[in-house]
Amino acid sequence: MSAIDHLVHANEEYAARFPGPRPLRPKLRLTVIACMDSRLDLFGALGLEIGDAHLIRNAGGIPTDDVLRSLALSQRSLGTREVVIIHHTECGMDGFDDNAFRRDLTDETGEEPPWRVQGFTDLYEDTRRSVATVRNCGWIPYRDDVRGFVFDVATAALTEVS
Repeated sequence: MSAIDHLVHANEEYAARFPGPRPLRPKLRLTVIACMDSRLDLFGALGLEIGDAHLIRNAGGIPTDDVLRSLALSQRSLGTREVVIIHHTECGMDGFDDNAFRRDLTDETGEEPPWRVQGFTDLYEDTRRSVATVRNCGWIPYRDDVRGFVFDVATAALTEVS
């Protein structure tokens, strides 16, 4: 059975016991921006339930233009007010060489990617920079309640980055 077949089967079981639709607006009025890393169980680690928060994930949990677009919609149209940014230990973006990656893609395909892959060398400084990016974005009306954390993949503990 392929991974996708497994997902389809799991969905059939989930749909059979599905309690019904939930409200459109997140109950906690919260958006979580985090890395796409499969080791981060945001629901378990943060005590979230379905319908509690918007979860925006990408490589590195970095507030890219697309993340800021989603966050602007989340706040302006769907009522969220607080933002949590979660980066983590052992991240694949730590030490990532964007120029080499883009060069490899261009050489292989003949097409230069229109996007950048922002790596970092200091996890805590990058978390602070991500918080500042959201706080300084004029499209985001609720910028005062933005906090950054580092998730330790070995212990599941969160450390706030001030």
